[in-house]
Amino acid sequence: MKHPHLHTLGALALTAAAAAAITACGGSSSDDGLTGKAPAMKLEITAREDFPGTYGTVGAYERLSGTLSGEVDPADPKNAVIQDLALAPVNARGMAEYKTEFVMLKPKDMAKASGVLRYDAPNRGNILTMLNPTVTPSDAVYLERGYVMLYSAWQGDVPKSAAARLTATVPVAKNKDGTSITGPYRAELVPTAASPAMTLPGGVFNGSMIAYQPASLDNTQPGYSLTRRANETDARIPVPAADWKFATCDTAANAFPGTPSPTSVCLKGGFDPAYLYELVYVAKDPKVMGVGLAALRDTVSFFRSKAADASGTANPVAGRITHTLGQGTSQSGNAMKTFLHLGFNQALDGSKVFDGMYAHVAARQTNTNTRFAVPGGGGGLRTDHTAFGQTAPRGLDKDYMDDVSGRQGGVMKRCAATSTCPKFFLGLSGTEFWQLQGSPVLTDANGLKDLTQPDNARIYYYASTQHGGAGGTASISYAPSRAPYPTGTVVQFNDTFRALFLGLEDWVVRGTTPSATQVPKVADGTLVRPAQVAFPVMKGLTWAVNGTQTAIPDFNYLGWHNNFPLFDFGPQYLPQDEAGIASVLPPRNLNRDYAILVPQVDARTGLTRAGIQSVEARAPLGTSFEFNYVATPGITDLANLTGGYIPFHTTRAARLAAGDGRVSLEELYGNQAGYVAAVTEAANALVAQRLLLPRDAQAQIERAKATVILP
Repeated sequence: MKHPHLHTLGALALTAAAAAAITACGGSSSDDGLTGKAPAMKLEITAREDFPGTYGTVGAYERLSGTLSGEVDPADPKNAVIQDLALAPVNARGMAEYKTEFVMLKPKDMAKASGVLRYDAPNRGNILTMLNPTVTPSDAVYLERGYVMLYSAWQGDVPKSAAARLTATVPVAKNKDGTSITGPYRAELVPTAASPAMTLPGGVFNGSMIAYQPASLDNTQPGYSLTRRANETDARIPVPAADWKFATCDTAANAFPGTPSPTSVCLKGGFDPAYLYELVYVAKDPKVMGVGLAALRDTVSFFRSKAADASGTANPVAGRITHTLGQGTSQSGNAMKTFLHLGFNQALDGSKVFDGMYAHVAARQTNTNTRFAVPGGGGGLRTDHTAFGQTAPRGLDKDYMDDVSGRQGGVMKRCAATSTCPKFFLGLSGTEFWQLQGSPVLTDANGLKDLTQPDNARIYYYASTQHGGAGGTASISYAPSRAPYPTGTVVQFNDTFRALFLGLEDWVVRGTTPSATQVPKVADGTLVRPAQVAFPVMKGLTWAVNGTQTAIPDFNYLGWHNNFPLFDFGPQYLPQDEAGIASVLPPRNLNRDYAILVPQVDARTGLTRAGIQSVEARAPLGTSFEFNYVATPGITDLANLTGGYIPFHTTRAARLAAGDGRVSLEELYGNQAGYVAAVTEAANALVAQRLLLPRDAQAQIERAKATVILP
């Protein structure tokens, strides 16, 4: 593939010396126009190393690691949305400060760069495996196209650790006299095994982040409580203050009440995995977490358009970036939506930060801009059910009307007002419907009619998939004590994502119209209430467990899903922006629910009917369903972010004898050659629709040839 060489143009060609000369003559290349001084940025590259491999005509890449230290001006209206910025300590220039770590992959010869900078938002500090020494042939496509790949931290509570996590340092808000700000905070402690103590901050999703410490270790004070219950809907049972302490007690020599600690809770008799524990306490020293979004804005803007930092250190990609694409997966995809919703896609100079944005498997937003924010939270039927991330709008359109809350305005309201909306892709797996409350982005709040999406947006539903995973039968595991059915989905969206991402690039860079939105709809009956889903009978199958064929229970559809109540977090909370101060914890249920709808399935296969159907869905070996249940007696919950799989019977006679209502492999394909032909046809059709790359299609065909399913 031939890549155009970029030429330095206008401000992009401005050298550090020229910038200094302009400033010396009384001007500024980035004056904010308000305080008379521009926020300063300092770049430090701490490592530069060759990246293994060579990539098409682009050739060799190198990996840069470093930090960007920046400033946020509290007086700039573009920062006014940041909760508690006015309470952040400032330097002598009146600026709040931050520091963010980054990693960049760039062509060694930047003349061969395509001009596209792709930013991937870390998920709780974690960066993609693409940065490992071996890049898969499929993911190599981005480097072969000359991308500059950027990963930089945005989340301010990620701890420094031995793991390859990127961290951001953001200010801690203080009272004007310098004393600690305090306020209510809530955490869930979810033991998976009996344990004498549990560490903070707790939570299924957020447990490895930095905890907000209690203002006092005295848990007898007002505002401190610990309760337990088996399921989310059960009544909370108070645990007496005398029976729990902020302490460690993880050895026999250090038994309850243990050693006082602000980051651990010790429980007399220990934590029981049959219960969900809810801790409420008075916390101190809230991070100004929204500064992380400003840091993201300014980091991408710097690499896109600046020649050098404030001290003259050159931008390593200066003059070579013409288009920027932002991507986030799951939690970090939610963060990208929050970034857009809160107006951060408008750079300080008024330009766009991202020309294109892909929020992948991202149904919600992140809780990044409240006091005592919890960006790492998630959501579920039993755990994190009342977590943040639910009150900001789901609808994309600027004029979206939320009939449950009465609020108006969608994710793109702010960017529409400033003409800074990107081309936008949203990708949804099945998990987003069953566990993460995804359907309100597709319908009105009552689930009665389909929404019309903005012209600059596409939504893609990856049919019959779970939240992530490699797919294929090798990815399926089975532990009957944990889930009743084999876990995982054979159907995967990784190939689809690659093709769509290149479609986003083509839309942004070349103006090529992408594939139309592909989602289930109320109007055609492919998006329905959970009680209306009609699975075929699935029974009489086995799956290998430790080398032994184990019977799979007959499929019993329970209809469990994560409902979506409207919550009240108190009068100082700003639900439309998921900002402000939450003073009512746990929140009050207002008994007004958003409608949750899910994809309808096919009667012959049990696979979902709408959306982008990948090769594994068009030429299936069994039923991949988008949820699974926990097998613990007395617990009502979905297996976290996980689907299930039940294979087809091999022959028609076998399935009839078992009473299975689905089609058999024999009926679908006839023989092995028929299966390979079906995979080939499916792959070629997806390539023609620009939903599969030719190299991925060929890999699918080769796998089919090597997978013997029939004589």
